[in-house]
Amino acid sequence: MRTDVKHFKCKVKDGVATVALDRPERKNPLTFESYAELRDWFRDLVYDDEVKVVIFASNGGNFSSGGDVHDIIGPLTKMSMKELLNFTRMTGDLVKAIVNCGRPVIAAIDGVCVGAGAIIAMASDLRIATPEAKVGFLFTRVGLAGCDMGACAILPRIIGQGRAAELLYTGRSMSAEEGAAWGFHNKLVAADQLDAEAQEWATRLAAGPNFGHMMTKTMLAQEWSMSIEQAIEAEAQAQAICMQTGDFERAYKAFVAKERPMFEGN
Repeated sequence: MRTDVKHFKCKVKDGVATVALDRPERKNPLTFESYAELRDWFRDLVYDDEVKVVIFASNGGNFSSGGDVHDIIGPLTKMSMKELLNFTRMTGDLVKAIVNCGRPVIAAIDGVCVGAGAIIAMASDLRIATPEAKVGFLFTRVGLAGCDMGACAILPRIIGQGRAAELLYTGRSMSAEEGAAWGFHNKLVAADQLDAEAQEWATRLAAGPNFGHMMTKTMLAQEWSMSIEQAIEAEAQAQAICMQTGDFERAYKAFVAKERPMFEGN
């Protein structure tokens, strides 16, 4: 997988890719360039066999302060409608790329996680946070709608319609305790344990049936727009496909031999 990126940090080891925004002195804001490069990087994951799991990490005690006020918000006020639509579609494409990358994505959230940063955390599959994490969807605070980058579709499915409506209307930050109680965060850990905890989760997932993980992520996304009958049929087809993999046979043989299965992702 390509690690020679210019606008964010990236390393790959033992099937786990760790990415992070890299402007800690400004709480890791996004720029036009980092939006586009992250979008392309997640899109490329679909065709990559090396990376099994992604950790989207914090950097310097913060996850992300969202779109940079000077590098993004200022220039947006001078753009035409066509240019603005091109930008908002690009930011939405980052969420689509995360959702459709075929890999479990773990957000490791510390400190500030607001605006587009909160969206990236929201689009991830799993979220581990510190007690200092504050997640805010700040769009109304800059005169915009709360419906940015899929927030009105995805956030209610995670924390419920009423709670999502409150956060999206008011733009207030959700505390770490609220996030855990509402199901946004899967786990809270101390700041000095965050990276190790995320790595442990990622390592465990990377050792699992990666083709099965890909199908799970695909079904989680696709079944949003399906009826129950369609979802059951889609899952029947997905599971039948997985039953043809070598990992399914390996798991069976390991069970018979009373051994731990060694998955190979095929």
